[in-house]
This record gives sequence, C-alpha cells and structure tokens, in this order.
Amino acid sequence: ETIHLMVLLVDERPEEVTEFRRALPGAEIYASSNDEQPRNHCRIAELAIERAKRLVEGGKDVFLLMDSITRLARAYNNTMNNRGRGTGSGGITIGALEVPRRLFAAARNTRGGGSLTIMATALIQTNSRADEAIFMEFKGTGNMELVLDRKIAENYIYPAVDIFKSGTRREELLIPDHMLHKIHLIRRGLSGHRPVEAMERLLFFQKKFPNNPQMLMEIKG
Repeated sequence: ETIHLMVLLVDERPEEVTEFRRALPGAEIYASSNDEQPRNHCRIAELAIERAKRLVEGGKDVFLLMDSITRLARAYNNTMNNRGRGTGSGGITIGALEVPRRLFAAARNTRGGGSLTIMATALIQTNSRADEAIFMEFKGTGNMELVLDRKIAENYIYPAVDIFKSGTRREELLIPDHMLHKIHLIRRGLSGHRPVEAMERLLFFQKKFPNNPQMLMEIKG
C-alpha cells in the first residue's frame, strides 16, 4: 500500500532544502529556509500539517518528516516575544509551545480514513537552555524515540543510534511475542557495553543475515 511522503523543513539552510528536493523527487516538500522570517516558518508548518490532515481525511496514509521541532518551537517563541505573557523555563515565552504541540499531536490513525505519522527531529546538547526546555516539553509525547549519539558518529558507525536510549512505546502491540522476546535478549546481551560498542556489535551480528526476522530466528532462548 502506497504511503504519501511529506517533508517539512523549518529554518533550514537553502542548500539543505535543495538537497532534499533532489534526493526525494517523489515527496511533497514544504520548506522555509533560514533566510526567512520566523512568522513564515510558522505559516509553512501550519500549511503542511493542514495539507496532511486533508489527505488523511481522503483515505491516504501519510508520513511526515519534520526537521526540526526545535527550530519550529524557536520560531513560535520569537513571534511571541513581545506579547507580554512572561517567560517560563529556558526563557521560553509562556504559551509559545502551544501551537507546535498541537501540530505534533495531529498524528493519528483514523477509523474509515487514512493515518498520519509524524517523525520530528529535536536538537539536544546544544548548550542552550531554551533548546533543552523545548526537548523536555516534547519528550515522552511521541510513541517512539530514536536517539542519535555524536560519539558513535565520530567513530564512523552508522546508523549512529544509542540503542539504550531508543525505543517504542507499547511495542508488544506491533511485534509478535516470540520475536519481542528475542529482541529483549539482544538488549540484555548488549547492556554491559558502552553505546559505541553496543552498536558496533549489533551491526556486526546483523550483517550475517539477509534480514531481521532470520537474525532473530537464530537467537536461542
């Protein structure tokens, strides 16, 4: 079944926007580059989400990649700075995250219609209290977290995923019990290693098999 791919790029470098368009010719791309005003970032984001919702109402299954929720939240914060509502944690204007939170919460599976899956990137370890406050606001609101690790990337290990900090909520609803048990065995087996070593060992093991189901079948326990 065909999935409609959408990409929302907020406050992105123009050359990155061009690269996305070249790499994903079949995707519907909405972009507001970093030479645009914050209010334009907000307008493009709202337009993209509304477009996705209309597609879902028409029975489409939509996957939307948002890069990034942090820069989108910054844009809304900048547009509200002079409204006198006061500031909260990290210097974020009170109420500035209401719309970004609502946009992110648009993801859903509808009865008799389509579905909308939103994967949004978030910036962390930027030494910005505002970015940390934004991350904590959205942390835990999604169904899945995929955490990338700079140290793993610096060792040229890709994907640079921190296995221990990544995971899916209610994974028992998505994966058969016998396969989920094997996945838990893998996690326990890697738990004594640092994230870099754990990812390296997992990739080495995966390369021995053509796909994940066959790899899991080989695990005893």
